[in-house]
Amino acid sequence: MTTELAADPAAPTDPRVIPPGPRGTGSRATRVLGSVLLAALALWLFLALYGTPLDAVQGVPYRLLFLHVPVVVGAYLTSVLAAVASGMWLWKRTEGWDVLASSAVEVSAVFTAATLVSGAIWGGASWGVLWVWDARVTSTALLFLLQLGYLAVRRIPASVEARGRRSAVLGLLLAPNLVIINQAVVWWRSVHQTATLLSPNPLANRPMEGSMKFGLVYSMAVAALLITWLMIHRFRVGWLADRVEEQGLEDALAERRREVS
Repeated sequence: MTTELAADPAAPTDPRVIPPGPRGTGSRATRVLGSVLLAALALWLFLALYGTPLDAVQGVPYRLLFLHVPVVVGAYLTSVLAAVASGMWLWKRTEGWDVLASSAVEVSAVFTAATLVSGAIWGGASWGVLWVWDARVTSTALLFLLQLGYLAVRRIPASVEARGRRSAVLGLLLAPNLVIINQAVVWWRSVHQTATLLSPNPLANRPMEGSMKFGLVYSMAVAALLITWLMIHRFRVGWLADRVEEQGLEDALAERRREVS
């Protein structure tokens, strides 16, 4: 089901021009993508719970790997997208980049929160505590605070230009924080292990093989598909929300002009 912008029948000669863009929150393509995503999630759930053998050391808690790593990847990808879109807005000053950046931060905040929660549960099972002031854990929490700050800034009443400029600066700050998160296990002593699938030193960690490796790679692919679906819908919602806001402002100004005249 899609949400369409309603035309005003009382103003057939309305001179306002709606910028080209989405006219609804969904489309046939997104419904097909959603169906594919549901099937992919069902297979992911099977692989995560039953389709892979238990780890010889961690046992059952190891299965959180198939949730924790995908949401981490989701938080990374959407944060990078938000930083790039913020930079592009500062360069081009076009509305699409602003909507894309804000949409990416919203989705990224959800994935970052899931990263912290799933990591805490896994840490409680593996390390015996839900939270440690580890460099990677702390910098991930800082990333989440930056995302919340970004969303709070967009709620401050301001002109479109001021709002875009403030939020774009915060969006750019996500990039260096991502570098710190990624390199934290290299720069400082950490309770986290270093990279496994993409490790420059395969002997540093026990390599994953067979169904374990397939399940992990597949779960990351499903996360990328989920991000795509969420971003399409969130961008459309953001774009339509701006159209509604503009229409409301125009209506308010028109009403004020009628009162004055």
